[in-house]
Amino acid sequence: MKVSAFIRKTASKNNTDTLATIYFRVRDGKKDIKAASELTINPNHWSSEKQGYKDRVALVSDEKKKKLNSGVQDILSLIDREYTPDVDSEWLAVLIDKYHHPQRYKKQAELDAVRKPTLLELFDEFLEKHKLSEVRKKNYRVVRRGLERYQVFVRMTRRGQKDFGLDVDEVTPDTLRDIWDFFENEYRYYELYPEIYEIVPEFRTPHPRGKNTLLDCFSRIRTFFYWCRDNKRTANTPFDDFPLEECTYGTPYYITIDERNKIYRTNLSRHPQLAVQRDIFVFQCLIGCRVGDLLKLTKSSVIDGAVEYIPRKTKDGRPLTVRVPLNDTALEIVERYADSPGDNLLPFISEQKYNVAIKRIFKAAGLKRLVTVINPTTREEEKRVLYEIASSHLARRTFVGNLYKQVKDPNLVGALSGHKEGSRAFARYRAIDDEMKKELVNLLK
Repeated sequence: MKVSAFIRKTASKNNTDTLATIYFRVRDGKKDIKAASELTINPNHWSSEKQGYKDRVALVSDEKKKKLNSGVQDILSLIDREYTPDVDSEWLAVLIDKYHHPQRYKKQAELDAVRKPTLLELFDEFLEKHKLSEVRKKNYRVVRRGLERYQVFVRMTRRGQKDFGLDVDEVTPDTLRDIWDFFENEYRYYELYPEIYEIVPEFRTPHPRGKNTLLDCFSRIRTFFYWCRDNKRTANTPFDDFPLEECTYGTPYYITIDERNKIYRTNLSRHPQLAVQRDIFVFQCLIGCRVGDLLKLTKSSVIDGAVEYIPRKTKDGRPLTVRVPLNDTALEIVERYADSPGDNLLPFISEQKYNVAIKRIFKAAGLKRLVTVINPTTREEEKRVLYEIASSHLARRTFVGNLYKQVKDPNLVGALSGHKEGSRAFARYRAIDDEMKKELVNLLK
């Protein structure tokens, strides 16, 4: 069996424009089959002996010569390797076409294996493989749905972008700015393009997002890009030219021990269900856990006069057991509900209803003190009545703030609140008030 390459066309001596198709031929006894390839060459440059370019050809780059010569040799080797005595001209034509267009002949599974994943598919992989607590995964999924709606928004509103899709390698700082604009104004697009939210539903109607919320969303997108880079899914680093500011928080506010005791003493006998939630709030003020951890406390969480739990935020990273001794008030509350049905430590309702109940409890207790807060949307300072903004997280700040005021040691307080040593978030839970400043200055006497 002999395999060779040849051309059929000729050209005048000085003609350098004409191109001839390169054919391949197989001879085996009486069998003589031929088929055309997609390789072409000027007839005056062809060497039938070398089956490629002649040695000395002017006006043709070495790269072009090498590419064609390699192509001819590759096809010759392929034919020689795949040949069987029962083949025909159609087999030869298909084999050469496979060489030029391998994608046409790959099975779907093979195509899926080599297909580049979209940014959203990589985001799903990130959520599956990156160590995140369930709470954080939930927050990341909100961002992922926002990115998916951004894709739909671009397809619907930009000319020539009907097939737009986010590509991890093609996201630029300009892309990030465009996503930021979409996230910031999504509450408006919800009214203008309601069909977007039929395609990618959201559990809540979009509201204006404040700067801190946007920064939080984009810090999650940045973490995703870091993961892609670390796992060699992209070399793209669009955040290098899209720096994120630090979030802005107002001075931490919390209730005093006297205010907490006033809440505990408030007569709520006419509202027994509210009295139960009042007890739970006071208990939370005395142990300082997050509401998600409070919800999961069981009767077995109380060991030797202290409550023990592993904060959800550290559970999937470095598990840290927090042990908080219970004072007389906390023990009294635990004892009050010791016979309540179920294994829960306290008869907790849903988180949303708990926050509504806290506002009613504060109002009933007459806690109308004005506090200065930062509006999360406008980032402007404003005065609010305490009972209007009270929530379960205020209990955690109350625990941290009042303890810090007594001991002024963030690591000691953090051991009780579940904050990591050196936590930057710790500063958002305690304030250095005038009384503490006076105590510090008096040390200089």
